[in-house]
Amino acid sequence: MITIKTNYLCAFTKVRFLLRFFIELSYNGKAYHGWQNQPDAISVQEVLENALSTLLKTDIAVVGAGRTDAGVHATQFFAHFDYDLELPENLIFKLNSFLPKAIAVRDVFKVKPDAHARFHAISRTYHYRISTQKNVFNFDFAYALQKTLDIDAMNKACDILLQYNDFQCFSKVNTDVKTYHCKLMKASWRVENDELIFTIKADRFLRNMVRAIVGTLVNIGLGKLQLESLHDIIKSKDRREAGFSVPAHGLYLVNIEYPEIIKQ
Repeated sequence: MITIKTNYLCAFTKVRFLLRFFIELSYNGKAYHGWQNQPDAISVQEVLENALSTLLKTDIAVVGAGRTDAGVHATQFFAHFDYDLELPENLIFKLNSFLPKAIAVRDVFKVKPDAHARFHAISRTYHYRISTQKNVFNFDFAYALQKTLDIDAMNKACDILLQYNDFQCFSKVNTDVKTYHCKLMKASWRVENDELIFTIKADRFLRNMVRAIVGTLVNIGLGKLQLESLHDIIKSKDRREAGFSVPAHGLYLVNIEYPEIIKQ
């Protein structure tokens, strides 16, 4: 009986409860086939998982706040992972030394066990950059479009966008989403030096949604689409009615918001 109890207690002491951590990072998407793991292409998720697994000496799976397409950048991105020990104090330094130059870790912090990087996000904000003059330093990071755009009309189109919540017309057609409804909180254009910056904020985004919206607004700015036609495009729920998808390299995920209650 004593032996059995001793063995039971020894086995019990080996049980460890998993702790959940959020990791905040940024990445240059040029070299990656998006955030999410792909069978035949390198992704940001794969590189980050390999780095964490190597440094923590155990298999680590990370869950991202969403997925960005190939070539899209993120100045702020979050993911969560589970680990059964407290993290080493110098983990951020080691990760940044281990990771390639195109991925940088800003922070790692403990959260509540049920905190989820994707499902607990309350908003996401994207920027899209259009270069209005030839620039040898930003051709990989902004869509070069040296044509006159009616920015006033494009901002009026943003006001129309804010009147709707069903954005199926801007979504990829082959998708497994259950709803095309998104709560749009902000949409606007501004001039910054030799660039036009589009800002859009919502609780969620559909696949290709931002790039399709930008392409549609650009067509309005070029006079190829009438401003009021945007109502009909949105009501059609038909991707073929909307504008072209602008190139991925001008798109940036810049902010993700979470409720304070997720923190440990």
